[in-house]
Amino acid sequence: MGQLEVRMVKLEPMRVASAHAYSASPEGDAWNKLVAWAGPKGLLEDRASHRIFGFNNPNPSPGSPNYGYEFWIEVGPEVEGEGEIEIKAFSGGRYAVTRCVGVPQIGETWKRLNTWIEDSSYQHGSHQWLEQNLSPGEAVPEEELVLDLHYPVR
Repeated sequence: MGQLEVRMVKLEPMRVASAHAYSASPEGDAWNKLVAWAGPKGLLEDRASHRIFGFNNPNPSPGSPNYGYEFWIEVGPEVEGEGEIEIKAFSGGRYAVTRCVGVPQIGETWKRLNTWIEDSSYQHGSHQWLEQNLSPGEAVPEEELVLDLHYPVR
């Protein structure tokens, strides 16, 4: 593996719609909820205005196949939640960000980014860590999924 490319990013506060699932495969379950809600509204067509982020909520725990995953899609003030979709306010924050391609690479890339943080002058921040989905479309093969991993720093 080559040297990890990391850039510093400041995410401004944003309003998001949240889709959450708790199961043995919560990423797919939460994604399906998000797509079912956001797709008909046209929110998935403009990824620059409607960025998509996700994160474990809660993290996996030993002895249980179940854990949670939550997706956020950036929305404007005119958008209202409905059903299982909640509107939330994200306060933003500073992040060390690196690119990851392919679901099988996510865990190892997070480990490498953590090591990069430990070796840098930055400290772990207390705001939400995030995985930004950069892949176009609703269905992308796991090996082609493109994510920017956002590690909170201060």
